[in-house]
Amino acid sequence: MANGGPDVRTPEEEPAVPDEDVYASAEESLEYRGSSFMPTAYDNLDIAPDSEYYPDRGGEEGGYRLLDLPRAPKLSQIVGPSAIMLGASLGSGETLFWPVLVAQHGWALYWAFFFGVLTQFFINTEIQRWTLATGESVFRAFERIHRFWPAFFLLLGFVSLGWPGWAASAAKVAAIGFEAEELTITLPFVELVTWRLFGILLMVLVWATYHLGPVMYNVVERIQIILVSVGGLLAVALFVAVGSAQELTNVPAGIVSIGTIPPGSDIAVFLGGLAYAGAGGYLNLAQSLWVREKGYGMGRYQGRIKNPVIGDEPEPLHRDGFTFRPTKKNLLRWRGWWRLAQLEHFLTFVVGLLVVATLMMAIAAQYAYGTADDGVVMWASVIVPQVGPLGGVLIFATLFFALLTTEYAIVESFVRNSADIVYELHGRDAGWSLPRIFWILLTVFILWGIAILSYPIEIDQPFGLLVIAAAMSGVMMWPYTALLLVLNTARLPEHTQPGWFRVMTLWWASAFFGYFSVLLIGRWLSGIAGFEPFATAANVLDSGTGGYLLFGAFAVVELLVIAVSVHEKRRKNDTVEGAEESAWYLR
Repeated sequence: MANGGPDVRTPEEEPAVPDEDVYASAEESLEYRGSSFMPTAYDNLDIAPDSEYYPDRGGEEGGYRLLDLPRAPKLSQIVGPSAIMLGASLGSGETLFWPVLVAQHGWALYWAFFFGVLTQFFINTEIQRWTLATGESVFRAFERIHRFWPAFFLLLGFVSLGWPGWAASAAKVAAIGFEAEELTITLPFVELVTWRLFGILLMVLVWATYHLGPVMYNVVERIQIILVSVGGLLAVALFVAVGSAQELTNVPAGIVSIGTIPPGSDIAVFLGGLAYAGAGGYLNLAQSLWVREKGYGMGRYQGRIKNPVIGDEPEPLHRDGFTFRPTKKNLLRWRGWWRLAQLEHFLTFVVGLLVVATLMMAIAAQYAYGTADDGVVMWASVIVPQVGPLGGVLIFATLFFALLTTEYAIVESFVRNSADIVYELHGRDAGWSLPRIFWILLTVFILWGIAILSYPIEIDQPFGLLVIAAAMSGVMMWPYTALLLVLNTARLPEHTQPGWFRVMTLWWASAFFGYFSVLLIGRWLSGIAGFEPFATAANVLDSGTGGYLLFGAFAVVELLVIAVSVHEKRRKNDTVEGAEESAWYLR
Protein backbone atom coordinates (compact mmCIF):
# COMPACT_ATOMS: atom_id res chain seq x y z
CA MET A 1 0.00 0.00 0.00
CA ALA A 2 1.35 3.43 -0.87
CA ASN A 3 0.59 4.90 2.53
CA GLY A 4 2.49 2.18 4.36
CA GLY A 5 -0.62 0.98 6.22
CA PRO A 6 -0.81 -2.42 7.83
CA ASP A 7 -2.86 -4.23 5.13
CA VAL A 8 -3.61 -7.00 7.62
CA ARG A 9 -6.46 -9.47 7.61
CA THR A 10 -7.44 -11.84 10.39
CA PRO A 11 -6.21 -15.45 10.10
CA GLU A 12 -9.74 -16.53 9.12
CA GLU A 13 -9.83 -14.04 6.24
CA GLU A 14 -6.30 -14.68 4.98
CA PRO A 15 -5.60 -17.79 2.90
CA ALA A 16 -3.18 -20.45 4.13
CA VAL A 17 0.48 -19.73 3.49
CA PRO A 18 2.45 -22.52 1.77
CA ASP A 19 5.75 -23.61 3.31
CA GLU A 20 7.72 -22.34 0.33
CA ASP A 21 6.56 -18.81 1.18
CA VAL A 22 7.88 -19.19 4.75
CA TYR A 23 11.07 -21.24 4.47
CA ALA A 24 13.94 -20.68 2.05
CA SER A 25 14.83 -23.29 -0.53
CA ALA A 26 18.08 -25.25 -0.22
CA GLU A 27 19.67 -23.01 -2.86
CA GLU A 28 18.61 -19.79 -1.12
CA SER A 29 19.75 -21.15 2.25
CA LEU A 30 23.25 -21.61 0.82
CA GLU A 31 23.50 -17.82 0.48
CA TYR A 32 23.83 -17.69 4.29
CA ARG A 33 26.85 -20.00 4.40
CA GLY A 34 29.08 -16.98 4.69
CA SER A 35 26.94 -13.89 5.25
CA SER A 36 24.04 -12.56 3.23
CA PHE A 37 23.11 -9.04 2.10
CA MET A 38 20.08 -8.09 -0.03
CA PRO A 39 20.28 -4.55 -1.50
CA THR A 40 17.10 -2.46 -1.52
CA ALA A 41 15.86 0.74 -3.13
CA TYR A 42 15.73 2.24 0.36
CA ASP A 43 14.54 5.75 -0.52
CA ASN A 44 11.66 4.37 -2.61
CA LEU A 45 10.25 2.13 0.12
CA ASP A 46 7.11 2.98 2.09
CA ILE A 47 7.67 4.35 5.59
CA ALA A 48 5.89 2.59 8.43
CA PRO A 49 3.35 4.88 10.14
CA ASP A 50 3.24 5.50 13.87
CA SER A 51 1.06 2.55 14.81
CA GLU A 52 0.88 -0.33 17.26
CA TYR A 53 1.74 -2.58 14.28
CA TYR A 54 5.33 -1.29 14.06
CA PRO A 55 8.30 -0.51 16.32
CA ASP A 56 8.26 2.79 18.20
CA ARG A 57 10.80 5.15 16.64
CA GLY A 58 11.30 6.96 19.98
CA GLY A 59 10.13 10.38 18.82
CA GLU A 60 12.80 10.62 16.11
CA GLU A 61 12.09 11.85 12.60
CA GLY A 62 12.37 9.50 9.67
CA GLY A 63 10.96 6.03 10.03
CA TYR A 64 11.35 2.33 9.41
CA ARG A 65 11.10 1.16 5.80
CA LEU A 66 8.50 -1.50 5.04
CA LEU A 67 9.63 -4.79 3.54
CA ASP A 68 8.66 -8.42 3.93
CA LEU A 69 10.83 -10.53 6.18
CA PRO A 70 13.21 -12.75 4.19
CA ARG A 71 12.29 -16.42 4.19
CA ALA A 72 13.86 -18.42 7.03
CA PRO A 73 16.83 -20.56 5.88
CA LYS A 74 18.01 -23.93 7.15
CA LEU A 75 19.63 -24.03 10.58
CA SER A 76 22.86 -25.59 9.27
CA GLN A 77 23.50 -22.55 7.07
CA ILE A 78 23.21 -19.84 9.72
CA VAL A 79 25.59 -21.25 12.33
CA GLY A 80 28.27 -18.65 13.02
CA PRO A 81 27.42 -15.81 15.40
CA SER A 82 27.11 -18.15 18.38
CA ALA A 83 30.32 -19.95 17.41
CA ILE A 84 32.16 -16.63 17.73
CA MET A 85 30.44 -16.10 21.09
CA LEU A 86 31.47 -19.61 22.20
CA GLY A 87 35.06 -18.80 21.24
CA ALA A 88 34.89 -15.65 23.36
CA SER A 89 33.87 -17.82 26.31
CA LEU A 90 36.32 -20.71 26.11
CA GLY A 91 39.40 -18.88 27.29
CA SER A 92 37.74 -16.92 30.08
CA GLY A 93 35.23 -18.61 32.33
CA GLU A 94 35.47 -22.07 30.84
CA THR A 95 39.21 -22.72 31.16
CA LEU A 96 40.27 -20.20 33.82
CA PHE A 97 37.59 -18.73 36.11
CA TRP A 98 35.30 -21.68 36.71
CA PRO A 99 37.96 -24.41 36.94
CA VAL A 100 39.73 -22.20 39.51
CA LEU A 101 36.51 -21.59 41.47
CA VAL A 102 35.63 -25.29 41.54
CA ALA A 103 39.19 -26.25 42.47
CA GLN A 104 39.20 -23.75 45.33
CA HIS A 105 35.68 -24.26 46.68
CA GLY A 106 34.38 -27.54 45.29
CA TRP A 107 31.30 -28.27 43.19
CA ALA A 108 28.99 -26.29 45.47
CA LEU A 109 29.46 -23.28 43.16
CA TYR A 110 28.51 -25.16 40.00
CA TRP A 111 24.90 -23.96 40.33
CA ALA A 112 26.05 -20.40 39.60
CA PHE A 113 27.79 -21.50 36.40
CA PHE A 114 24.80 -23.57 35.25
CA PHE A 115 22.29 -20.80 35.88
CA GLY A 116 24.73 -18.21 34.51
CA VAL A 117 24.92 -20.03 31.16
CA LEU A 118 21.13 -20.40 30.92
CA THR A 119 20.64 -16.76 31.94
CA GLN A 120 23.03 -15.60 29.25
CA PHE A 121 21.14 -17.67 26.69
CA PHE A 122 18.07 -15.52 27.32
CA ILE A 123 20.05 -12.27 27.49
CA ASN A 124 21.90 -12.98 24.24
CA THR A 125 18.81 -13.94 22.27
CA GLU A 126 17.04 -10.82 23.57
CA ILE A 127 20.03 -8.81 22.31
CA GLN A 128 19.35 -10.36 18.90
CA ARG A 129 15.60 -9.60 18.98
CA TRP A 130 15.74 -5.91 18.00
CA THR A 131 18.12 -6.62 15.12
CA LEU A 132 15.99 -9.50 13.83
CA ALA A 133 12.91 -7.27 13.89
CA THR A 134 14.42 -4.03 12.52
CA GLY A 135 17.90 -4.65 11.10
CA GLU A 136 19.28 -2.02 13.52
CA SER A 137 22.02 -2.74 16.02
CA VAL A 138 21.31 -2.86 19.73
CA PHE A 139 23.40 0.31 20.11
CA ARG A 140 21.16 2.17 17.66
CA ALA A 141 18.23 0.92 19.72
CA PHE A 142 19.84 2.18 22.94
CA GLU A 143 20.49 5.51 21.22
CA ARG A 144 16.74 5.76 20.53
CA ILE A 145 16.25 5.67 24.32
CA HIS A 146 19.06 8.16 25.00
CA ARG A 147 22.47 8.90 23.48
CA PHE A 148 24.03 8.49 26.91
CA TRP A 149 23.68 4.71 26.88
CA PRO A 150 25.86 3.78 23.87
CA ALA A 151 28.58 6.16 25.11
CA PHE A 152 28.31 4.68 28.61
CA PHE A 153 28.76 1.12 27.31
CA LEU A 154 31.66 2.21 25.12
CA LEU A 155 33.45 3.53 28.21
CA LEU A 156 32.74 0.43 30.28
CA GLY A 157 33.70 -1.75 27.32
CA PHE A 158 37.15 -0.19 27.18
CA VAL A 159 37.62 -0.46 30.94
CA SER A 160 36.70 -4.14 30.86
CA LEU A 161 38.37 -5.22 27.61
CA GLY A 162 41.09 -2.64 27.01
CA TRP A 163 43.77 -4.82 28.60
CA PRO A 164 45.34 -7.67 26.60
CA GLY A 165 44.85 -10.18 29.39
CA TRP A 166 43.93 -13.10 27.14
CA ALA A 167 46.77 -12.50 24.70
CA ALA A 168 49.12 -12.21 27.66
CA SER A 169 47.77 -15.43 29.19
CA ALA A 170 47.95 -17.33 25.89
CA ALA A 171 51.53 -16.12 25.45
CA LYS A 172 52.36 -17.13 29.02
CA VAL A 173 51.01 -20.63 28.35
CA ALA A 174 53.09 -20.94 25.16
CA ALA A 175 56.24 -19.72 26.90
CA ILE A 176 55.79 -22.17 29.80
CA GLY A 177 55.01 -25.02 27.40
CA PHE A 178 58.22 -24.39 25.45
CA GLU A 179 60.18 -23.85 28.69
CA ALA A 180 61.07 -20.35 27.56
CA GLU A 181 59.25 -18.38 30.24
CA GLU A 182 62.36 -16.73 31.69
CA LEU A 183 64.21 -16.06 28.46
CA THR A 184 64.83 -12.41 27.64
CA ILE A 185 65.02 -11.00 24.15
CA THR A 186 66.66 -7.63 23.50
CA LEU A 187 65.09 -5.49 20.80
CA PRO A 188 65.76 -1.87 19.81
CA PHE A 189 64.64 0.40 22.68
CA VAL A 190 63.17 -2.45 24.74
CA GLU A 191 64.05 -5.72 26.44
CA LEU A 192 61.25 -8.28 26.64
CA VAL A 193 60.76 -11.60 28.35
CA THR A 194 59.72 -14.24 25.84
CA TRP A 195 56.04 -14.48 26.80
CA ARG A 196 55.57 -10.74 26.24
CA LEU A 197 57.03 -11.05 22.75
CA PHE A 198 54.76 -14.03 22.07
CA GLY A 199 51.80 -11.89 23.14
CA ILE A 200 52.80 -9.11 20.75
CA LEU A 201 53.13 -11.58 17.89
CA LEU A 202 49.64 -12.92 18.63
CA MET A 203 48.21 -9.40 18.48
CA VAL A 204 49.89 -8.81 15.13
CA LEU A 205 48.58 -12.16 13.86
CA VAL A 206 45.01 -11.24 14.80
CA TRP A 207 45.33 -7.91 12.95
CA ALA A 208 46.75 -9.58 9.84
CA THR A 209 43.90 -12.10 9.53
CA TYR A 210 41.37 -9.31 8.98
CA HIS A 211 42.98 -8.69 5.62
CA LEU A 212 42.29 -12.18 4.25
CA GLY A 213 38.96 -11.27 2.66
CA PRO A 214 36.73 -8.35 1.74
CA VAL A 215 33.96 -9.06 4.28
CA MET A 216 35.67 -9.00 7.66
CA TYR A 217 32.88 -10.86 9.47
CA ASN A 218 33.28 -13.87 7.14
CA VAL A 219 36.99 -14.10 7.97
CA VAL A 220 36.33 -13.94 11.70
CA GLU A 221 33.54 -16.52 11.57
CA ARG A 222 35.60 -19.09 9.66
CA ILE A 223 38.70 -18.69 11.81
CA GLN A 224 36.68 -18.83 15.02
CA ILE A 225 34.84 -22.00 13.96
CA ILE A 226 38.22 -23.66 13.32
CA LEU A 227 39.72 -22.47 16.62
CA VAL A 228 36.63 -23.42 18.63
CA SER A 229 36.52 -26.87 17.05
CA VAL A 230 40.21 -27.52 17.76
CA GLY A 231 39.94 -26.19 21.33
CA GLY A 232 36.83 -28.26 22.07
CA LEU A 233 38.36 -31.46 20.69
CA LEU A 234 41.53 -30.88 22.70
CA ALA A 235 39.48 -30.42 25.88
CA VAL A 236 37.65 -33.71 25.29
CA ALA A 237 40.95 -35.49 24.54
CA LEU A 238 42.48 -34.04 27.73
CA PHE A 239 39.52 -35.17 29.82
CA VAL A 240 39.78 -38.71 28.46
CA ALA A 241 43.58 -38.83 28.83
CA VAL A 242 43.67 -37.78 32.51
CA GLY A 243 40.68 -39.89 33.60
CA SER A 244 38.47 -37.43 35.51
CA ALA A 245 35.14 -39.06 34.69
CA GLN A 246 34.36 -39.86 38.34
CA GLU A 247 34.20 -36.13 39.12
CA LEU A 248 31.13 -35.76 36.92
CA THR A 249 29.07 -37.59 39.55
CA ASN A 250 29.30 -34.38 41.64
CA VAL A 251 27.63 -32.23 38.99
CA PRO A 252 23.96 -32.92 39.96
CA ALA A 253 24.64 -31.97 43.60
CA GLY A 254 26.39 -28.81 42.41
CA ILE A 255 23.38 -27.80 40.30
CA VAL A 256 20.93 -28.10 43.20
CA SER A 257 23.14 -26.29 45.76
CA ILE A 258 21.49 -23.02 44.69
CA GLY A 259 22.59 -19.95 46.63
CA THR A 260 25.70 -21.52 48.14
CA ILE A 261 28.66 -19.12 48.25
CA PRO A 262 31.54 -20.65 50.24
CA PRO A 263 33.09 -18.44 52.95
CA GLY A 264 36.16 -16.58 51.80
CA SER A 265 35.13 -16.46 48.14
CA ASP A 266 36.64 -13.53 46.24
CA ILE A 267 33.52 -11.64 45.17
CA ALA A 268 35.36 -10.06 42.21
CA VAL A 269 36.39 -13.49 40.92
CA PHE A 270 32.90 -14.84 41.61
CA LEU A 271 31.16 -11.98 39.78
CA GLY A 272 33.67 -12.38 36.97
CA GLY A 273 32.79 -16.05 36.85
CA LEU A 274 29.09 -15.16 36.59
CA ALA A 275 29.81 -12.75 33.74
CA TYR A 276 32.09 -15.30 32.07
CA ALA A 277 29.65 -18.19 32.39
CA GLY A 278 29.44 -17.28 28.74
CA ALA A 279 31.16 -14.40 27.01
CA GLY A 280 29.91 -11.65 29.31
CA GLY A 281 29.74 -7.88 29.42
CA TYR A 282 30.54 -5.88 26.30
CA LEU A 283 31.13 -9.11 24.37
CA ASN A 284 27.49 -10.17 24.62
CA LEU A 285 26.31 -6.98 22.93
CA ALA A 286 28.27 -7.93 19.81
CA GLN A 287 25.70 -10.69 19.22
CA SER A 288 23.44 -8.03 17.69
CA LEU A 289 26.10 -6.96 15.19
CA TRP A 290 27.14 -10.51 14.31
CA VAL A 291 23.58 -11.55 13.46
CA ARG A 292 23.19 -8.39 11.36
CA GLU A 293 26.41 -9.16 9.49
CA LYS A 294 25.25 -12.77 9.00
CA GLY A 295 21.94 -11.55 7.56
CA TYR A 296 19.45 -12.71 10.18
CA GLY A 297 15.88 -11.47 9.70
CA MET A 298 15.58 -7.81 8.71
CA GLY A 299 19.35 -7.53 9.18
CA ARG A 300 19.71 -9.00 5.69
CA TYR A 301 18.75 -5.61 4.25
CA GLN A 302 21.63 -3.84 6.02
CA GLY A 303 25.12 -3.76 4.56
CA ARG A 304 28.14 -5.61 5.89
CA ILE A 305 31.45 -4.00 6.90
CA LYS A 306 33.93 -4.39 4.05
CA ASN A 307 37.68 -4.08 4.44
CA PRO A 308 38.60 -0.58 3.16
CA VAL A 309 42.21 -1.64 2.50
CA ILE A 310 41.20 -4.27 -0.04
CA GLY A 311 39.10 -1.67 -1.80
CA ASP A 312 35.64 -3.24 -2.16
CA GLU A 313 32.72 -0.85 -2.51
CA PRO A 314 31.02 -0.30 0.88
CA GLU A 315 27.48 -1.58 1.44
CA PRO A 316 24.87 0.83 2.85
CA LEU A 317 24.00 0.73 6.54
CA HIS A 318 20.81 2.72 6.98
CA ARG A 319 20.21 4.85 10.07
CA ASP A 320 16.54 3.91 10.28
CA GLY A 321 16.09 0.21 9.83
CA PHE A 322 13.26 -1.89 8.45
CA THR A 323 10.04 -3.42 9.67
CA PHE A 324 7.38 -5.71 8.24
CA ARG A 325 3.61 -5.65 8.00
CA PRO A 326 2.14 -8.26 10.36
CA THR A 327 0.56 -10.34 7.62
CA LYS A 328 0.13 -14.05 8.18
CA LYS A 329 3.09 -14.77 5.89
CA ASN A 330 5.40 -12.41 7.78
CA LEU A 331 4.24 -13.66 11.17
CA LEU A 332 5.05 -17.23 10.14
CA ARG A 333 8.44 -16.10 8.81
CA TRP A 334 9.11 -14.33 12.10
CA ARG A 335 8.33 -17.53 13.99
CA GLY A 336 10.75 -19.38 11.71
CA TRP A 337 13.53 -16.84 12.26
CA TRP A 338 12.99 -16.72 16.03
CA ARG A 339 13.11 -20.53 16.18
CA LEU A 340 16.36 -20.56 14.18
CA ALA A 341 17.98 -17.85 16.29
CA GLN A 342 17.23 -19.69 19.52
CA LEU A 343 18.27 -23.12 18.24
CA GLU A 344 21.52 -21.80 16.76
CA HIS A 345 22.42 -20.13 20.04
CA PHE A 346 21.34 -23.00 22.26
CA LEU A 347 22.98 -25.83 20.31
CA THR A 348 26.21 -23.92 19.68
CA PHE A 349 26.68 -21.67 22.70
CA VAL A 350 24.85 -23.34 25.60
CA VAL A 351 25.65 -26.97 24.79
CA GLY A 352 29.24 -26.15 23.83
CA LEU A 353 29.84 -24.23 27.06
CA LEU A 354 28.25 -26.79 29.35
CA VAL A 355 30.24 -29.64 27.84
CA VAL A 356 33.70 -28.05 27.57
CA ALA A 357 33.59 -26.09 30.83
CA THR A 358 32.30 -29.01 32.88
CA LEU A 359 35.07 -31.26 31.58
CA MET A 360 37.71 -28.67 32.49
CA MET A 361 36.16 -28.17 35.94
CA ALA A 362 36.24 -31.91 36.55
CA ILE A 363 39.99 -32.04 35.78
CA ALA A 364 40.67 -29.06 38.07
CA ALA A 365 38.57 -30.56 40.88
CA GLN A 366 40.44 -33.86 40.72
CA TYR A 367 43.99 -32.58 40.45
CA ALA A 368 43.96 -29.14 42.13
CA TYR A 369 41.32 -29.30 44.85
CA GLY A 370 42.03 -26.73 47.57
CA THR A 371 44.58 -24.83 45.48
CA ALA A 372 45.28 -21.18 46.25
CA ASP A 373 46.70 -20.53 42.79
CA ASP A 374 44.93 -18.65 40.01
CA GLY A 375 44.35 -19.28 36.34
CA VAL A 376 47.31 -20.35 34.28
CA VAL A 377 49.47 -20.95 37.37
CA MET A 378 47.04 -23.59 38.66
CA TRP A 379 47.13 -25.50 35.39
CA ALA A 380 50.87 -25.15 34.76
CA SER A 381 52.27 -25.56 38.28
CA VAL A 382 49.72 -27.77 40.05
CA ILE A 383 48.01 -29.98 37.48
CA VAL A 384 50.63 -30.50 34.74
CA PRO A 385 53.16 -32.23 37.05
CA GLN A 386 50.48 -34.80 38.00
CA VAL A 387 49.18 -35.86 34.58
CA GLY A 388 52.25 -37.08 32.73
CA PRO A 389 53.82 -35.93 29.45
CA LEU A 390 50.74 -36.48 27.25
CA GLY A 391 48.41 -34.77 29.72
CA GLY A 392 50.83 -31.86 30.04
CA VAL A 393 51.01 -31.35 26.27
CA LEU A 394 47.22 -31.49 25.99
CA ILE A 395 46.79 -28.96 28.82
CA PHE A 396 49.13 -26.44 27.22
CA ALA A 397 47.56 -26.96 23.79
CA THR A 398 44.00 -26.66 25.13
CA LEU A 399 44.76 -23.52 27.12
CA PHE A 400 46.62 -21.91 24.24
CA PHE A 401 43.83 -22.46 21.70
CA ALA A 402 41.13 -21.45 24.18
CA LEU A 403 42.91 -18.22 25.14
CA LEU A 404 43.81 -17.38 21.55
CA THR A 405 40.19 -17.96 20.51
CA THR A 406 38.99 -15.65 23.27
CA GLU A 407 41.52 -12.92 22.45
CA TYR A 408 40.48 -13.06 18.82
CA ALA A 409 36.80 -12.73 19.74
CA ILE A 410 37.54 -9.91 22.18
CA VAL A 411 39.40 -7.86 19.58
CA GLU A 412 36.59 -8.50 17.10
CA SER A 413 33.72 -7.68 19.46
CA PHE A 414 35.35 -4.63 21.05
CA VAL A 415 36.24 -3.10 17.70
CA ARG A 416 32.92 -3.94 16.04
CA ASN A 417 30.85 -2.63 18.98
CA SER A 418 32.93 0.50 19.37
CA ALA A 419 32.94 1.28 15.64
CA ASP A 420 29.15 0.98 15.54
CA ILE A 421 28.76 3.29 18.56
CA VAL A 422 31.14 5.93 17.16
CA TYR A 423 29.41 5.76 13.78
CA GLU A 424 25.88 6.05 15.16
CA LEU A 425 26.66 8.81 17.69
CA HIS A 426 28.84 10.99 15.47
CA GLY A 427 30.40 9.37 12.42
CA ARG A 428 27.29 9.08 10.26
CA ASP A 429 26.40 12.77 10.60
CA ALA A 430 30.04 13.74 10.10
CA GLY A 431 30.23 11.78 6.85
CA TRP A 432 32.67 9.18 8.14
CA SER A 433 32.89 5.70 6.65
CA LEU A 434 31.96 2.85 9.00
CA PRO A 435 34.46 0.40 7.43
CA ARG A 436 37.22 2.99 7.84
CA ILE A 437 36.22 3.62 11.48
CA PHE A 438 36.34 -0.15 12.04
CA TRP A 439 39.78 -0.53 10.45
CA ILE A 440 41.26 2.43 12.34
CA LEU A 441 39.89 1.21 15.68
CA LEU A 442 41.18 -2.30 14.94
CA THR A 443 44.66 -0.97 14.26
CA VAL A 444 44.67 1.37 17.27
CA PHE A 445 43.37 -1.35 19.60
CA ILE A 446 46.07 -3.77 18.46
CA LEU A 447 48.77 -1.11 18.88
CA TRP A 448 47.40 -0.32 22.35
CA GLY A 449 47.69 -4.00 23.31
CA ILE A 450 51.21 -4.15 21.95
CA ALA A 451 52.14 -1.05 23.97
CA ILE A 452 50.76 -2.58 27.18
CA LEU A 453 52.73 -5.79 26.57
CA SER A 454 55.89 -3.85 25.65
CA TYR A 455 55.83 -1.38 28.53
CA PRO A 456 57.60 -2.72 31.66
CA ILE A 457 54.58 -2.68 33.97
CA GLU A 458 53.93 -5.45 36.46
CA ILE A 459 51.75 -8.02 34.70
CA ASP A 460 53.79 -11.11 35.46
CA GLN A 461 50.50 -12.78 36.44
CA PRO A 462 48.12 -11.85 33.60
CA PHE A 463 45.19 -13.43 35.48
CA GLY A 464 44.94 -10.18 37.46
CA LEU A 465 44.03 -8.35 34.24
CA LEU A 466 41.33 -10.93 33.60
CA VAL A 467 39.80 -10.49 37.07
CA ILE A 468 39.46 -6.73 36.50
CA ALA A 469 37.93 -7.28 33.06
CA ALA A 470 35.56 -9.95 34.30
CA ALA A 471 34.30 -7.98 37.29
CA MET A 472 33.62 -4.90 35.15
CA SER A 473 31.83 -7.10 32.61
CA GLY A 474 29.54 -8.39 35.35
CA VAL A 475 28.74 -4.87 36.55
CA MET A 476 27.95 -3.78 32.97
CA MET A 477 25.43 -6.58 32.46
CA TRP A 478 23.01 -5.19 35.03
CA PRO A 479 22.08 -1.91 33.26
CA TYR A 480 21.95 -3.32 29.75
CA THR A 481 19.79 -6.28 30.78
CA ALA A 482 17.31 -3.84 32.34
CA LEU A 483 17.44 -1.64 29.22
CA LEU A 484 16.82 -4.64 26.96
CA LEU A 485 13.69 -5.49 28.90
CA VAL A 486 12.34 -1.94 28.59
CA LEU A 487 13.35 -1.70 24.94
CA ASN A 488 11.85 -4.99 23.80
CA THR A 489 8.55 -4.53 25.64
CA ALA A 490 8.00 -0.76 25.24
CA ARG A 491 9.34 -0.26 21.70
CA LEU A 492 8.43 -3.45 19.82
CA PRO A 493 4.89 -4.33 18.68
CA GLU A 494 3.00 -7.24 20.19
CA HIS A 495 3.99 -9.85 17.59
CA THR A 496 7.75 -9.32 18.05
CA GLN A 497 7.70 -8.64 21.80
CA PRO A 498 9.09 -11.20 24.25
CA GLY A 499 6.44 -13.40 25.85
CA TRP A 500 5.72 -13.43 29.57
CA PHE A 501 8.15 -16.27 30.25
CA ARG A 502 11.02 -14.35 28.70
CA VAL A 503 10.02 -11.16 30.47
CA MET A 504 10.30 -13.02 33.76
CA THR A 505 13.70 -14.47 32.80
CA LEU A 506 14.95 -10.92 32.21
CA TRP A 507 13.57 -9.89 35.60
CA TRP A 508 15.66 -12.69 37.02
CA ALA A 509 18.75 -11.82 34.94
CA SER A 510 18.64 -8.15 35.90
CA ALA A 511 18.19 -8.97 39.58
CA PHE A 512 20.91 -11.67 39.39
CA PHE A 513 23.61 -9.39 38.00
CA GLY A 514 22.34 -6.34 39.86
CA TYR A 515 22.60 -8.01 43.27
CA PHE A 516 26.17 -9.21 42.75
CA SER A 517 27.17 -5.88 41.17
CA VAL A 518 25.93 -3.98 44.23
CA LEU A 519 27.75 -6.46 46.45
CA LEU A 520 30.99 -5.90 44.57
CA ILE A 521 30.62 -2.09 44.33
CA GLY A 522 30.04 -1.88 48.08
CA ARG A 523 33.10 -3.97 48.81
CA TRP A 524 35.19 -1.87 46.45
CA LEU A 525 34.02 1.35 48.08
CA SER A 526 34.57 0.08 51.62
CA GLY A 527 37.81 -1.75 50.91
CA ILE A 528 39.81 -0.06 48.17
CA ALA A 529 38.34 3.45 48.54
CA GLY A 530 38.07 3.29 52.35
CA PHE A 531 34.39 4.33 52.58
CA GLU A 532 33.44 1.91 55.36
CA PRO A 533 29.74 2.90 55.58
CA PHE A 534 29.27 1.56 52.05
CA ALA A 535 30.20 -1.98 53.05
CA THR A 536 27.77 -4.54 51.63
CA ALA A 537 26.98 -8.02 52.93
CA ALA A 538 25.56 -11.01 51.06
CA ASN A 539 22.60 -11.18 53.45
CA VAL A 540 21.99 -7.38 53.01
CA LEU A 541 21.14 -6.98 56.72
CA ASP A 542 24.79 -6.77 57.83
CA SER A 543 25.58 -3.97 55.35
CA GLY A 544 26.60 -0.46 56.39
CA THR A 545 24.38 2.59 56.02
CA GLY A 546 25.75 3.36 52.57
CA GLY A 547 25.37 -0.32 51.69
CA TYR A 548 21.66 -0.07 52.50
CA LEU A 549 21.46 2.90 50.14
CA LEU A 550 23.12 0.90 47.36
CA PHE A 551 20.76 -2.03 47.83
CA GLY A 552 17.83 0.39 48.06
CA ALA A 553 18.75 2.04 44.75
CA PHE A 554 19.06 -1.42 43.20
CA ALA A 555 15.58 -2.37 44.45
CA VAL A 556 14.03 0.84 43.11
CA VAL A 557 15.54 0.27 39.65
CA GLU A 558 14.35 -3.34 39.57
CA LEU A 559 10.82 -2.45 40.62
CA LEU A 560 10.67 0.32 38.02
CA VAL A 561 11.86 -2.01 35.26
CA ILE A 562 9.31 -4.65 36.28
CA ALA A 563 6.51 -2.06 36.41
CA VAL A 564 7.35 -0.69 32.93
CA SER A 565 7.53 -4.15 31.35
CA VAL A 566 4.24 -5.26 32.93
CA HIS A 567 2.52 -2.05 31.84
CA GLU A 568 3.77 -2.33 28.27
CA LYS A 569 2.86 -6.01 27.96
CA ARG A 570 -0.67 -5.29 29.14
CA ARG A 571 -1.03 -2.15 27.04
CA LYS A 572 -0.10 -3.96 23.84
CA ASN A 573 -2.09 -7.12 24.50
CA ASP A 574 -4.47 -7.91 21.61
CA THR A 575 -3.36 -4.89 19.55
CA VAL A 576 -2.23 -6.99 16.55
CA GLU A 577 -4.71 -9.45 15.05
CA GLY A 578 -3.19 -12.91 14.69
CA ALA A 579 -0.07 -12.09 16.75
CA GLU A 580 -0.14 -15.65 18.09
CA GLU A 581 0.98 -16.79 14.61
CA SER A 582 4.44 -15.42 15.47
CA ALA A 583 4.77 -17.37 18.72
CA TRP A 584 7.28 -20.16 19.07
CA TYR A 585 8.58 -22.01 22.13
CA LEU A 586 10.26 -19.57 24.56
CA ARG A 587 8.95 -16.63 22.56
